[in-house]
Amino acid sequence: MQTFSGLVSVLMVFVWLGGNQVSTLRPICDLRVLDHFVREARDSEVIMRGCRGGCGVMKSYFVPLTSVDFAVWEHIDVHGQAMEVQTGLSLLDQALNNAMKSVSNSPLASALDNNISNIHSLGQILHSLDLQARSTVLPDDSAPASAQTQEVSSLPELLQVQSSFLRGKVRLLLSAAPACQRQNS
Repeated sequence: MQTFSGLVSVLMVFVWLGGNQVSTLRPICDLRVLDHFVREARDSEVIMRGCRGGCGVMKSYFVPLTSVDFAVWEHIDVHGQAMEVQTGLSLLDQALNNAMKSVSNSPLASALDNNISNIHSLGQILHSLDLQARSTVLPDDSAPASAQTQEVSSLPELLQVQSSFLRGKVRLLLSAAPACQRQNS
């Protein structure tokens, strides 16, 4: 069921992107798409809490910081915000892919795969809004954390960070995206 849900999410994004690949991507400004991804991230947390076996090994993951200092965030230009969000999404993608390697529980593996798909879809949404970072350098698992990362030591913590990041910085960026402001005016 989770795989089907992930497929539906990706298809929703592609439908909103439009079938004509020659033209510029239409901005995807509907926050219900993000809300759907947040619900699926929370569902993964629930599946993880109910997991009894094959739930992955205890391992450290570098993930983005989820706290937002609104006074500072407001003064970062939109491309700086986009870079921070893109870096966070890349960190989450890397951590979720690493976690997948140690999970044998089928429902949890399916949920993680769905979350990875959603992270990639969010990258496409950022691209449609012309907010995709040009390049993102990520720490590998042995690198020390930077000022924009934190280290978590379990899959439940990783899933909680993912949900918080989507509800926080990703929502702030998408709700204030210039392409969406022009579209609404």
